[in-house]
Amino acid sequence: MTSIPDKAVARVEKLRKELHEHDYRYYVLADPSISDAEYDKLMRELQALEARYPALQSPDSPTQRVGGAPTKTFATVTHSVPMLSLANSYSEEEIREFDRRVRSILGKEAPRYVAELKFDGVAISLKYRDGVFVQGATRGDGMQGDDITTNLKTIRSLPLRLRKPDARFRDIEVRGEAFMHKEDFAAMNRQREIAGEKLFINPRNSTAGTLKLQDSRVVATRPIKMFSYQLIAPNAKLESHSKNVEILRSLGLPVSKQWRLCRTIDEVIEFWKEWEAKRDSLPFDIDGTVIKVDSRAHQEKLGSIAKSPRWAIAFKFASRKAETVLNDIILQVGRVGTITPVADLQPVFVGGTTVSRASLYNMDYINDLGLCVGDTVIVEKGGDVIPKITGIIAEKRPKGATPYKMSSKCPVCGTPIFKPEGEVNVYCENSECPAQVKGRIEHFAMRGAMDIEGLGEAVVEQLVGLGWVKNCADLYSLHDHRDEMIELERWGKKSTSNLLEAIEQSKTRPYHRVLYALGIRHVGQGVAQLLVEHFTSIDQLLAATEEDLQSVSGIGPQIAESVVTFFKEKHNKNIVQRLRAAELLLEAQTSKKKGKLTGLTFVLTGTLASYTREQAKLLIEENGGKVASGVSKNVQYVLAGEDAGSKLDKAKKLKLAVVDEDEFKKMIS
Repeated sequence: MTSIPDKAVARVEKLRKELHEHDYRYYVLADPSISDAEYDKLMRELQALEARYPALQSPDSPTQRVGGAPTKTFATVTHSVPMLSLANSYSEEEIREFDRRVRSILGKEAPRYVAELKFDGVAISLKYRDGVFVQGATRGDGMQGDDITTNLKTIRSLPLRLRKPDARFRDIEVRGEAFMHKEDFAAMNRQREIAGEKLFINPRNSTAGTLKLQDSRVVATRPIKMFSYQLIAPNAKLESHSKNVEILRSLGLPVSKQWRLCRTIDEVIEFWKEWEAKRDSLPFDIDGTVIKVDSRAHQEKLGSIAKSPRWAIAFKFASRKAETVLNDIILQVGRVGTITPVADLQPVFVGGTTVSRASLYNMDYINDLGLCVGDTVIVEKGGDVIPKITGIIAEKRPKGATPYKMSSKCPVCGTPIFKPEGEVNVYCENSECPAQVKGRIEHFAMRGAMDIEGLGEAVVEQLVGLGWVKNCADLYSLHDHRDEMIELERWGKKSTSNLLEAIEQSKTRPYHRVLYALGIRHVGQGVAQLLVEHFTSIDQLLAATEEDLQSVSGIGPQIAESVVTFFKEKHNKNIVQRLRAAELLLEAQTSKKKGKLTGLTFVLTGTLASYTREQAKLLIEENGGKVASGVSKNVQYVLAGEDAGSKLDKAKKLKLAVVDEDEFKKMIS
């Protein structure tokens, strides 16, 4: 082994330190202290030394930003703290209602808010260990995302090593947003046009697509930037969001300057109005503002619901509008038989994308608009994301146009359409309708559910058309058709083996994803996670009554009725038994580690003096226990801190054991 001269070691360390500092000054402070040529000279010297002495290579070296060899797949990362999505509001009335809800829970304690810009980018999570960037991930389904560490290292404004963190902030997680500047995006598209390549639609889509590329060398050529906006530090007692923003800045992470600490909801609304007027002056896209309760103690007291925190909300800007012609109205059949009218539009550019389809929701919506095929309509992007028709221009209506009337039969199978009393939606009641069968199987196989690679829309349509797959359980018998599949056009041995292997691999998906994949009406990913926390096996869920289900915080009457109805149906029970026979995971995988809290489930409420919520949760799990989000009869203990709220009241009504911090310490000591 070649010995490394001390002089080379010292020079490498000095070069890295200098390059990290120059990256920080250029990409974060926008205040460079050397020329590009001088920077390149330092980088080339470091690259030469690392090439000569490979043992000196380090994952936090500035040379790692150029990207490496392509990867075949992204590993899955489980988020230590769920990356929840935000509830949306679109008016002053809705934001004042948010303030009213916050104040009703906090009681006499007056909240302060932090108002920030809502970047139109891609949410990312960054982990630092001993001050070094070790892992980056996408949001994914909020519980799990893709490991895109190598791609994120190519972002120049992302520090590979934190700036002088003290012991409290050496091991942290940072949440942020990746995005592109509008000018950088336009320049990139101009280059692609010259090269005869397909143009990107908008900066957000381009950023999302780039971060999913499996060749980080290509990612390194794209002009992606980032802002950080949330700090998770298990070793520190964090006081407020506003102070956390300053901590992030001091650690060398890029933070937007456009935020404000607000003492009243009127100041929040003023900030929103100001940036709605100035949004086009920014170098990057925003689609609203984000409002967060500043105090961490208040945030913990407010808590979260299944999908979003109660202490934060997105305050979206008014939608962008355009005029176009309604060519036709077509009917789509969903996986649970819902028939949805969809507008077929003359393509029009709205809010950064070309729109040719828009949902019309139901006949009540169509009748309220008074739509006729051929009308000139107003198209908006709801929340700057989802296209919708919000009005018509009556003077441009063609002569002889008549109001649209929906067919009385399913457009796919011809079964008469059914409209339940009191509902606005209409349904095809034929559970074997090909559109429903395909929709349920596509949902079962989708990312976030069973994630069966290669089982896309075209393949599902082919398998259903052949009669080999009539429900999701049939997928696990598909190997019986292996020889026939190999003979199909565009298949062959390799494609067949890949699909069958992907189906086999799906058997390792956790129970909450299987539950979501079943496609129970009103049971999304967050609700599935909630149900699994309280009903740890499919058998417990099959036996649960509507009352049992509603005892879970976040599960209301509509969800409870839907779950019970689903599992009462003989066809669905048969599918569950077939999935069990195929050895899918139909119960939560609990840790085999035995501890003093093994078999016990806790709920946390109030503010603890010695621990953050995350630290207390980790202690419970390290001792073999579990932490639930809501109070129910499946919980054994409620750990209550100061200012405990409604969870404590509910625990007392259910006569559950309530322990304070001192009693909890004795339990684990």
